[in-house]
Amino acid sequence: MKKISLGLIGFGTIGTGVVKLLNENGSLISERLGIGVQLSKIADIDIKRSRGIPVDQGVLTTDAYEILNDPHIDIVIELMGGYEPAKTFILEAINRGKHVVTANKALLALHGNEIFNAAVKKGVNIGFEASVGGTIPIIKTIKESLVANKIRSLSGIVNGTSNLILSKMTDEGKAFDVVLKEAQSLGFAEADPTYDIEGIDAAHKLAILLSLCFGKKVRLEDIYREGISHISEQDIAFSKELGYRIKLLAIAIERPEGIEARLHPTMIAFDHLLANVNGNFNAFHLMCDAADSVFLFGQGSGMMPTASAVLSDIADIARDIRKGIAGRIPPRVLDEEGIGDIRLMPFDQIRTSYYFRFSAVDRPGVLSRISGILGANDISIKAVIQKGRGVGESVPIVMTTYKARECDVRKALADIDRIDVVMGKTMLIRIEDDNC
Repeated sequence: MKKISLGLIGFGTIGTGVVKLLNENGSLISERLGIGVQLSKIADIDIKRSRGIPVDQGVLTTDAYEILNDPHIDIVIELMGGYEPAKTFILEAINRGKHVVTANKALLALHGNEIFNAAVKKGVNIGFEASVGGTIPIIKTIKESLVANKIRSLSGIVNGTSNLILSKMTDEGKAFDVVLKEAQSLGFAEADPTYDIEGIDAAHKLAILLSLCFGKKVRLEDIYREGISHISEQDIAFSKELGYRIKLLAIAIERPEGIEARLHPTMIAFDHLLANVNGNFNAFHLMCDAADSVFLFGQGSGMMPTASAVLSDIADIARDIRKGIAGRIPPRVLDEEGIGDIRLMPFDQIRTSYYFRFSAVDRPGVLSRISGILGANDISIKAVIQKGRGVGESVPIVMTTYKARECDVRKALADIDRIDVVMGKTMLIRIEDDNC
């Protein structure tokens, strides 16, 4: 049986998972593909450290160019992460006529236009299922299963670490800092968790999904992003009382004015499927014109789930190689020459519902002053919660609103925060009911 030759650049957690999966299920994979798959070379800066799996020492190298220059290697798997030298290695592999599989969402979010164009011009395939959603086939679903649909909206929990933290805060009543330390001790959060808790990792994934759902190029810096580090136990408790759970949600909606794209903590009703995705799981909810509602759920990160997605791309490419074809499915649904720039709706023009938590001195007339400013800015109050009494002391006042415009909300809160009896900056969390 002819074999497809693989070269792996990056022997970290995910790379180890790929090798482990090939070792354990290699014969099954080859049987299903009708063609053998062989890992011919592994490049990493550290080839001495044990990964806990058997590896032929002869396939290990510290020089990635041993893979790039090898004419017998068909598919290059890039799992080193980061921007450079990953970008150079991918473009070099493409230039040499090799197919590429990558899980590098940060690189694709920033330099995907260049990389995808290079692959199309060279006539090679590029697989990136593992870059978004781990083992969940969200990219294949959008590119293939929903190809006959106009996607109207997408809502997603796309970062397992932030979802784990918010889930534990909600279910166990613990503070953000306490849960973060627990997640770090268990290996679910990095020593420097900035990319996860500030929404950077999730924004990378949303940028990729935007280009797939709407067939357009998008600039990462144009997507509104807000993390979860400011979410308090108090806000979690109030959200539960109001019938919501807080999730870090990636949102993309087609509007007449353009595409609405945002990533921020969001209150979702208890009875929605997304509200019940807990722990380090990911999920995606798509609304389509023909398929209507599509929900995907699964492990969004981790060694073996992500390795499974990498092998899925390898299998697709191997089948194409066996048939002597390439580029059967464009990287981003449309042919690259047909993709234009995405028109994102200005964030200050979005309309959604809001949760506000004010810290105000308990004094007659405070509530009416706050309500008056909101009303003057076309913001209608839906519900009010005021707990605790302490005349002359600061107490929390919670309000939820009907749909309002972001710029009006920002103006109103700036005015409210200047009132002498309002202590500190008002807490704002957006609420999604209709869009989810």
